[in-house]
Amino acid sequence: MTVLRSEYLSSAWADGIFANRVLFITGGAGSIGSAQTRAVVHLGANACIIGRSVEKTEKAAKEIAQVRPGAKVLGIGNIDVRNFDSLKAAAERCVKELGSIDYVIAGAAGNFIAPISGLSPNAFKTVMDIDTIGTFNTIKATVPYLIESAARNPNPNPSGTTGGRLISTSATFHYTGMPLQAHVSAAKAAIDSLMGSVSLEYGPYGVTANSLAPGAIAGTEGMERLASSELTKEQQTKGIPSGRWGSMRDIADATVFLFSDAGNYVNGTTLIVDGAGWRRQGGAALGVDSDMTYPEFMLTGEISKNVKTGREGKAKL
Repeated sequence: MTVLRSEYLSSAWADGIFANRVLFITGGAGSIGSAQTRAVVHLGANACIIGRSVEKTEKAAKEIAQVRPGAKVLGIGNIDVRNFDSLKAAAERCVKELGSIDYVIAGAAGNFIAPISGLSPNAFKTVMDIDTIGTFNTIKATVPYLIESAARNPNPNPSGTTGGRLISTSATFHYTGMPLQAHVSAAKAAIDSLMGSVSLEYGPYGVTANSLAPGAIAGTEGMERLASSELTKEQQTKGIPSGRWGSMRDIADATVFLFSDAGNYVNGTTLIVDGAGWRRQGGAALGVDSDMTYPEFMLTGEISKNVKTGREGKAKL
């Protein structure tokens, strides 16, 4: 499947800026992860995509490799980020087959609409395990290689090449709180704190560590799970100051910036890419239909049934 460059990368970046670099990404077969990988590979890198589904991961790797002649994209499936040993083995295989790990994206995540009253302890733990523990495991499995890459690529480097860059995928819900998203808010708050620690402990080695916090991004499975399909485009974007949902290219461009020579002095922070939506938290209207307003929908005990879910019948709090 051919994907136009304009869908995953703006015209701002020069070809070849990531030549001979290797990206290791968990969740790389997902909609946002694949756009991030396409952008970095297009600009010269090779990549290792890590995922749970062997078929989906290998298929995504083959499709992404088509963005640049000679690109090597390795799809490593059957990997659960909650299992450190499997991630460590995947990192070792990546280095063995592609030569290094210069950039890492901890992008594996899980989310769904659920109030605290309807959120089982096991469901809460699952999200914490995938998002927070999975991010920690990804860091532990790859940071030795990032230290090596940073040593080869001093910051700043007169040649403009970079290495030793780490990005985690966060969110903005925990800045103000968000109904129906307690599980994800807790997990992402922990990730942001973790990345601060990574920047302090590994910054002296030349490694940069930042979180990237997307807002509502169009065309993603994530928003299918969170936003009602019953809402019109105007209703979906009314609460976002920039007047639109983001695109996968918006997130890919932010990723390129953090990995590039332009992002040399950005470390230990969160880059928010959401059109200022977090300033009016709740603007994306997660888990509600057009006739549902806060706090009434919480008090009546109903949430949208027009989100992608495995449930059958009317959703109740």
